Amino acid sequence: MKKFALKPNGSLYPWRFRLVIGLLGLCCVAVAWRIAALHVLDEGFLRDQGDKRSVRHVPIPAHRGQITDRNGEPLAISTPVLTIWANPSQLIDQQSHWPELARTLGTDLATFSERLKANADKEFIYLRRRMTPADGEAVMALKVHGVYSIEEYRRFYPAGEVAAHLVGFTNVDEQGQEGLELAYDQWLQGVPGKRQVLQDRRGRLIKDVQVISNARPGNDLRLSIDLRLQYLAHRQLREGMQEFGAKAGSVVMLDVHTGEVLAMVNQPSYNPNNRSHLQPSMMRNRAMIDVFEPGSTMKPISMTAALATGRWKPSDQVNVYPGTLRIGQYTIRDVSRAPGGVLDLAGILLKSSNVGMSKVALDIGGEVVHDAMAAVGLGEYTGVGFPGESVGKLPTYRTWRSAETAALSYGYGLSVTAVQLAQAYAILANDGRKVPMSLLRVEGDPDAEQVLPEDATRMVQGMLQNVIEAEGGTFRARVPGYHVSGKSGTARKASTSSKGYQEDSYRSLFAGFGPSTDPRIAIAVVIDEPSNGGYYGGLVAAPVFGGLMSNALRLMNVAPDNLASLDQPALPAVASAGEQR
Repeated sequence: MKKFALKPNGSLYPWRFRLVIGLLGLCCVAVAWRIAALHVLDEGFLRDQGDKRSVRHVPIPAHRGQITDRNGEPLAISTPVLTIWANPSQLIDQQSHWPELARTLGTDLATFSERLKANADKEFIYLRRRMTPADGEAVMALKVHGVYSIEEYRRFYPAGEVAAHLVGFTNVDEQGQEGLELAYDQWLQGVPGKRQVLQDRRGRLIKDVQVISNARPGNDLRLSIDLRLQYLAHRQLREGMQEFGAKAGSVVMLDVHTGEVLAMVNQPSYNPNNRSHLQPSMMRNRAMIDVFEPGSTMKPISMTAALATGRWKPSDQVNVYPGTLRIGQYTIRDVSRAPGGVLDLAGILLKSSNVGMSKVALDIGGEVVHDAMAAVGLGEYTGVGFPGESVGKLPTYRTWRSAETAALSYGYGLSVTAVQLAQAYAILANDGRKVPMSLLRVEGDPDAEQVLPEDATRMVQGMLQNVIEAEGGTFRARVPGYHVSGKSGTARKASTSSKGYQEDSYRSLFAGFGPSTDPRIAIAVVIDEPSNGGYYGGLVAAPVFGGLMSNALRLMNVAPDNLASLDQPALPAVASAGEQR
């Protein structure tokens, strides 16, 4: 038998041994290189891949800015809430927990089951949004797999329907939808923050790593309104409408010197905290949006225009007999006061004579009347920036015909809003000076523009005081302890289906200011379609003005300027020193 001699190292095939050793060495080098590459060259890629599977960025909600009145009373605030959501693909297998979960969520089990099965192939559905923290935590305490929560904020309106039309409201995502919530949406919105967390493959939180960026709350908004005056205006308007069975109404109160809106209310109103039965007509801010012919409330503006020309002075007289004036095919009538006779300019306003005002306007021309009305802001935006504000209509003609001139002078042929009417009277009260109107609180004294002659407006101020205080005047607008000035108006409502006016459909108006000796506030009252007991402005709207003005002046600590009008109790005679002894 042939024998093979062994090599000194004991291997029959030394080349095979070397090959195996070489291959093992190459494998070690490759593994070492790969390890080095993963830890050095591809570190960012691997970390990114790992983070995508475990690291999540959870938003930190930012609360919306607060809206307050001029004194800091809250009108809109954001409160923390919990929103419950689910992963249907995970929750679908947890049917034993459905009854308890549905009960805690406050929903019907059948509805809950049907909705969950319909979305079984999805990974996200809301179970219930904006739950109170206590109710939300009760749901999460069930520890049902596939049910999660999100921290959010819910908007709440402490004043309810009292300030609803002005403040507006937000949607479920706290985005402004109406009113100042919409107008200042970007200002009020906060900037959400970001938090980094670790989650497992089922989405469960493992570790809260760090805050990437802090949430930044929205900016606060301080309005010009005084919530106390807002409540007073709301109550006074509601009571006035109930007394006369009116369809709707508006009240606007302005600060004469600063142009600030101190109160703005409308009826009907709504509760922004519960909008389940909200109707679109209830949402409309009628004071800013609804337009109407202002009727006799425009006569003081026309009278100011006449006095400003120098052609007329307060003692001048106009013959209004027999209470009618024929212009072409039109007949102008005096209907609200006893017609006939000779009236001075103050008497024209006191008797609210359409004939007298028309004759004065025909003398000075329609363009002069138009320019005075344009000067006080009619036919243009107020500049407050309220969404959907109406501009109204102030007609202008190349050639003013007599009928157009006469109609404009006593408030027909044009349309205004309640806010524009209040601003016009604020300018009269401010000696013809116009200041920018504002829905935000104004610091300091704003710049004023002289838009009407001071001497003419002061003469009209006295006439408007006479309208209320003279015998036969609008006594329902009087305020005990104060001199006040104002003018009523009654306007037929235009027909929406045809030309002309509706039958037995009116707006009752009153606009004025007080106290007369040093005016502080101007008020415009509009009551739509009163149906019980009358419709004249002096009967329906004047008491709302008088009641609100009385309460407002006292609330603002304005000193009385007409103490003689108060009934003073008789005081006992003071005994002399000798009598005392």
